[in-house]
Amino acid sequence: MTDGDCLFCAVAAGSEPSHVVLDESDVLAFLDHRPVFKGHVLVIPRLHVVTLPDLPTELLEPVFGAVARCATAMVDGLGADGSWVAQNNIVSQAVPHLHVHVVPRRRGDGLRGFFWPRQKYEGEQEMVDYATRLRAALG
Repeated sequence: MTDGDCLFCAVAAGSEPSHVVLDESDVLAFLDHRPVFKGHVLVIPRLHVVTLPDLPTELLEPVFGAVARCATAMVDGLGADGSWVAQNNIVSQAVPHLHVHVVPRRRGDGLRGFFWPRQKYEGEQEMVDYATRLRAALG
């Protein structure tokens, strides 16, 4: 089920442009267009659900398995020291479709607590490069 007014349903359907790094039958991961740090991805179920409690039990492993693989890709594909994984329900949820943030982290990167400074990609080619590197690391 998709929601015709949902931006992330449109991304999953391919009608909204995105830089996909993981494309599976139940799950999609793509670059956040306003990353905390470059390489920041959003992992979503293809099924339109708004919050984590709405996610059917049978999709927990596909979604969070993808989250774990993306966290590994931050290290293997981007050379990050680790990752930060976050998910909001309703509050601070800019798009009302369940999405999990997977953000590459480096020691001394300046991220403290829940303050999310945003960065910009230098352009389309840099986004393509980051997406390509993460896709390669995800195999």
